[in-house]
Amino acid sequence: MSSPEDDLQSSWQHNAQAWIDAVRSGAIESRRQVTDQAILLAVLGRQPERVLDLGCGEGWLLRALAERGIEAVGVDGDQALVEAARAAGSVEVHLASYEQLAEAELDVGSGYDLICANFALLHQDIIPLLAAMNTLLAPSGALVIQTLHPWSVANGVYQDGWREESFAGMAGQWQTMPWYFRTLSSWLNALDMAGFRLVSLQEPQHPQSDMPQSLLMIGERR
Repeated sequence: MSSPEDDLQSSWQHNAQAWIDAVRSGAIESRRQVTDQAILLAVLGRQPERVLDLGCGEGWLLRALAERGIEAVGVDGDQALVEAARAAGSVEVHLASYEQLAEAELDVGSGYDLICANFALLHQDIIPLLAAMNTLLAPSGALVIQTLHPWSVANGVYQDGWREESFAGMAGQWQTMPWYFRTLSSWLNALDMAGFRLVSLQEPQHPQSDMPQSLLMIGERR
């Protein structure tokens, strides 16, 4: 029997092209209206010269940063997404699983001013990965995480655990994706245990929505 982590990886392999199409066509309203701008502003606000995009997907953020003169390196665990990012012009994009990154099995560079994870931390055990990312940062470096806001997606069950995303209502052929829900305190504990000090917590919100569209956290090395 496969694990949720295995099913998560399998779903990305199946959904890669549909995801590329959705991102590049602006089909995801929350990203188009709120969250893409939120992560971009959070990164630019730190004025980094060199950024690692963890779980870079098809590379939209890499391209946005490169257009602004920032050296942007990507890493993702899906071959099709890595190839799409490279084909779209990103110079340095690595293929690596989060397990490989946590164990430092692949050299993705170091001395980064900033590492960002934009809706990219979907598995259960993220602390070893975040601790490994801590070692890749420059002494004054920071980690920026944007994720689903737990209060917006709890659906009456506010406790850590695996959930499923069906991508209902989105065009394309999608496979159901498992993802790990964590509470706000669980997020903050993970940052702390990985050696980060929370310096900013934001809740990007559309003015016409009653609920935040995401949770955005910035942590600095302790």
